[in-house]
Amino acid sequence: MSAPTRLAIILAAGLGTRMKSERPKVMHEIGGLSLVGHVLKAVSAASVERIAVVVGPDMPALVSEVGRRAPQASCHEQTERLGTAHAALAARPAATPVPDQVFVLFGDTPLVRPGTIERIGARLSAGADLVVLGFQAANPFGYGRLLEEGGELVAIREEKDASEAERQVAFCNSGIMGFSGARFLEILDAIGNDNANSEFYLTDAVEVARGLGLSVASETADEAEVQGINTRAQLARVEADFQARMRQQAMDDGVTLVAPETVFFSHDTVLAADVVVEPNVVFGPGVSVARDAVVRAFSHLEQARVGEGATLGPYARLRPGAEIGTGAHIGNFVEVKNATVGEGAKVNHLTYVGDARIGARSNIGAGTITCNYDGFLKHLTDIGEDVFVGSNSTLVAPITIGDGAYLAAGGTVTQNVPADALVIGRARQAVKEGRASLLKSRFRRAKEEKAKRDKEKG
Repeated sequence: MSAPTRLAIILAAGLGTRMKSERPKVMHEIGGLSLVGHVLKAVSAASVERIAVVVGPDMPALVSEVGRRAPQASCHEQTERLGTAHAALAARPAATPVPDQVFVLFGDTPLVRPGTIERIGARLSAGADLVVLGFQAANPFGYGRLLEEGGELVAIREEKDASEAERQVAFCNSGIMGFSGARFLEILDAIGNDNANSEFYLTDAVEVARGLGLSVASETADEAEVQGINTRAQLARVEADFQARMRQQAMDDGVTLVAPETVFFSHDTVLAADVVVEPNVVFGPGVSVARDAVVRAFSHLEQARVGEGATLGPYARLRPGAEIGTGAHIGNFVEVKNATVGEGAKVNHLTYVGDARIGARSNIGAGTITCNYDGFLKHLTDIGEDVFVGSNSTLVAPITIGDGAYLAAGGTVTQNVPADALVIGRARQAVKEGRASLLKSRFRRAKEEKAKRDKEKG
């Protein structure tokens, strides 16, 4: 039996007025990824091959985000905001040809799991025409209740319309639904707007489907998974739940988190087994860390790759384009950007390495700077293997330093260095006997005279 064809419609036209933001609500981020990006990622992982996103007028940034995260998705504009069913119908063109299954999700519900979408799909494959995703609410006040009889979902009752007995029900509506593709448009086209706001609501789909004699069922998700976001406070709560999920997954995968609650992940962080992460580490987007590496406390990584057995930090910063080789050391207060640090190389403290290549086993001393920017263009510093760079060296790019070279401390190096050469790039030291006491006396008198003048002024 072939897999069902699937269409996901993601409602993302909300303005986010309660967030007091000029950005569309679904463009705010959790774990370094937009809210709508999370939903796109989930539906793609659930083998949904057709995706339609409903956007509001004048949302070019959102359309661009959808194109970047899911190039196969189409965007459909809801020109008037007349309710959730009206929004879903804005994606009507995407329902041709008719798919086997249609899922309606929300762009501001970013934690929905692919497995949950798969479960809804399984219920549809088993014969249900409509599946509503619910959750057991710790506090159901304000939510629509899912009312069931004999295994069938018979109604979604809003709080204001519920009887006292119905208000005791804790099984609540998440808003996410799955439809038989053959019945999707039939159900939605039959939803009316005979209500106080004259809007078309998806929640009426249950009543319509039952009126058509169709099979209506429910599926259950964890409450945290289906949290929607309308305010900055809710955004922060969902971020906290996302981070808790990522930390648990990392530890389940064999990563040691010394203080899990202090480590922050991005949506795409990849940590191999036996990686050790010390407290207060932040992983920005695009980071992978290979087996047996150690990330010490207070380090920050973004768009970087760390090789097997490497050590970072404490207080290391890897910026985009940093590639740290097997067994390399990046120490405290070292910043690496768009640079490759070779196998076994060491950059242990107080150093900036930008637009550079450092060969295997080379040692970069404290206070070294690669001067990569001339005010207009970036230039490469190419350091060979087994090179020793003394402390407080200034390497003015573009420059190449050959294998085995030795750069004395405190030098400014502006020309290419041959292999195995010794470079002394600093001024010759001058010693003037007895002059220190004279210099200090002069400074002392100047200080006393200034104090006297200040006193006379008042």
